Amino acid sequence: QVQLVESGGGSVQAGESLTVSCVASESISRANIMGWYRQAPGKQRELVAAIRSGGSTNYADSVKGRFTVSRDNAKNTVYLQMNSLKPEDTAVYYCYSNPPYYTLTSPPRYWGQGTQVTVSS
Repeated sequence: QVQLVESGGGSVQAGESLTVSCVASESISRANIMGWYRQAPGKQRELVAAIRSGGSTNYADSVKGRFTVSRDNAKNTVYLQMNSLKPEDTAVYYCYSNPPYYTLTSPPRYWGQGTQVTVSS
């Protein structure tokens, strides 16, 4: 069974940091692309960051320089470290995974259930 399970969401003040994690089930290849989308209330879901098993990454312009995506292939886990958080970063953050032959901006094949991140001013 394909599973992506996020953890680490919560509520923080603007300017603070938060890290969310996502563990993929063994049925998801460690060669897969992994990454994060987010969806704010009333808005479309948007790509935040993605990373290949070899380490190449892609970021949304809105988070470049503040967010860092990383992964531990041995644990089949992807992380999103979020620094200098802003109220506009408030959203449900969804982990995703794609086969390695996809691009870093391809629509996701597999989704997690999401974790809420709330940033107050």
